[in-house]
Amino acid sequence: MSQILNPGAVSTTSVETDDTDKIYNRLTWRILPLLCVCYVAAYLDRVNISFAKLQMQSELAFSDAVYGLGAGLFFIGYMLFEVPSNLILQRMGARVWIARIMITWGIISAATMFVTTPMQFYILRFALGVAEAGFYPGVMLYLTLWYPSYRRGKIMAFFLIAIPISGMIGSPISGWIMDFFDGMHDLSGWQWLFLLEALPSIFLGILVLALLPSTIDSTKWLSSAEKERLKRVLEKDQVANSQSSVREAFASLKVWMLGIIDVCLMLGVYCLSFWLPTLIQESGVTSNSQIGVLTGITSILAIGALIINGRSSDRMRERRWHTALPIFLAAISVGLSPFFSSNPLITVVLFSFANIGLMAALPSFWCMPGTFLRGRAAAAGIAIIASMSTLGGIGATVVIGALRDLTQSSQSGMWFVAACLLIAGFMVLGFSKKIVNR
Repeated sequence: MSQILNPGAVSTTSVETDDTDKIYNRLTWRILPLLCVCYVAAYLDRVNISFAKLQMQSELAFSDAVYGLGAGLFFIGYMLFEVPSNLILQRMGARVWIARIMITWGIISAATMFVTTPMQFYILRFALGVAEAGFYPGVMLYLTLWYPSYRRGKIMAFFLIAIPISGMIGSPISGWIMDFFDGMHDLSGWQWLFLLEALPSIFLGILVLALLPSTIDSTKWLSSAEKERLKRVLEKDQVANSQSSVREAFASLKVWMLGIIDVCLMLGVYCLSFWLPTLIQESGVTSNSQIGVLTGITSILAIGALIINGRSSDRMRERRWHTALPIFLAAISVGLSPFFSSNPLITVVLFSFANIGLMAALPSFWCMPGTFLRGRAAAAGIAIIASMSTLGGIGATVVIGALRDLTQSSQSGMWFVAACLLIAGFMVLGFSKKIVNR
């Protein structure tokens, strides 16, 4: 009625909305591409061990259990330092801390090329986890400092496309590096893999130090009026009863529930990241380059699914079903995979659907913490959730590795992953829509 009596109010609101959209569009193009490329580099350095395994395991006489433990120790280091790292990031600023993270993890990843014993492998993988701790939750926290809750689904999706992109691009490149450089200067292909894929991380760390703004106030390419506009939008989005202290984050049942869900989600993600090249090899494909291409194929459709589901979740302001349904799709796909383990085509198709489900669930899932956390509670809560997710990485490496050694088959490991994903889907639906659908 007030809009009918005062038609000028509609046009004023519309102009303000258009101006705000323009600011956010410019902001997105300034920070999201850089962060996305950084995560591609991070993810490559984290999971290129899955391709290195195809050569280094036989050269160094590592069993599946040794490989699984070494790959899993990354997540132990990551988990132990996740919360402290995120709290340091909030204090020091994203620009300095993210740059530090990237440069140190690049150096440690490159050093893995010199591994000759299981103990050296274990130490460097643990150190890599310590170095990278805080990057992923740090970016999640960083984005909440710029975007209101109703814009985050799309933004999270744009950032998280780094995961399928790293698989789509990185897998063929990893396979090619191992084939092309193998034996050059008396180094094996897996050694060249660690060296060459670490260099972009170090370069990008220097770039972050030069280009990434830490806060709205420190941003040089925003005018004073634009800064005030963004701060008003964020203040208006805050919920009166949002938790804001570190203690409240640790005491929140919702935080721990999201952490358990993320454990199951990342169990699925890392199952694909660390074992899919091996599963494709076992289905009958022998060329490293072909394995790389087929592994990359499973990520192609996941990029579209991630963006579409993130945008849909924002548009409908609905998070529960946009998270749960994709998780159920992934669970069914992984659960069916053991029945077709000797068929390369069906293996690639099933894991493509699994990848679609896992990636599509992530943007709407990561919108949930910001609906009831702010300030230091957001820093701690997001870090708690992300650090718990490392248990999924441990399960995908140590547990599946041990199951493969015990049963001489991938069947039990895939069913374990499928069961955990089903549990996660039902837990998502247990959240009140009044809390998370904002």
